[in-house]
Amino acid sequence: MAERHEKLNVRAFLASAGTARKVVEHRRGGVIFAQGDPCDSVLYVQKGGVKLSVLSTAGREAVVAMLGPGDFFGEGCLSGQRVRTGQATATEPSTILVIDKDQMIRLLHEQPALSDRFIAHILTRSIRIQEDLVDQLFNSTEKRLARTLLLLARHGRGAAAGTIPKITQETLAEMVGTTRARVNVFMNKFKRLGFIDYRHELIVHDTLKAVVAEDDLDDVTAVGRN
Repeated sequence: MAERHEKLNVRAFLASAGTARKVVEHRRGGVIFAQGDPCDSVLYVQKGGVKLSVLSTAGREAVVAMLGPGDFFGEGCLSGQRVRTGQATATEPSTILVIDKDQMIRLLHEQPALSDRFIAHILTRSIRIQEDLVDQLFNSTEKRLARTLLLLARHGRGAAAGTIPKITQETLAEMVGTTRARVNVFMNKFKRLGFIDYRHELIVHDTLKAVVAEDDLDDVTAVGRN
């Protein structure tokens, strides 16, 4: 029901008369906006995937979030942000809806359904940021990687198995805060235990949740064999 409600809101949004918006297609690796660009629109992922990252003055990249269909981003303009504080890159061929800031504000006032959907998005993002901080402070690299894979596969929506579009171990390492070598070790372990599969895409099984469970992890190997 939740997904149906979400699609209903977006359909009404797209049908809004007089809305200053455009649909842009991006190839894999294409820059949707760069750090320092003017912040004058809100964006919505219709199809594909988006990586949000921040570049340091030394040119080092830190991945902030990975987004998929149904996600908004670039909403900082609504709170007075003048320039983009990070970069958005398409992780696969993507269709992005770009909405002018002033029109987005008007729509949020005029369309309660869209407003509810957008507020839910903001709250979910806020909770995710808090969880990410706790994850970085208190959890092991293995747990952080497992949680990242589950989030990317959208296991929160109740699926027994989910797929992740092609993603490099370097990107996973940036998201988790470790090295590619460490990611490779744990990915091989997860595959050996049956938590993930490598085919044309990365398939994540819900048994991987055992790794991020709050209980003692002594039985993780046993879970993988069952």
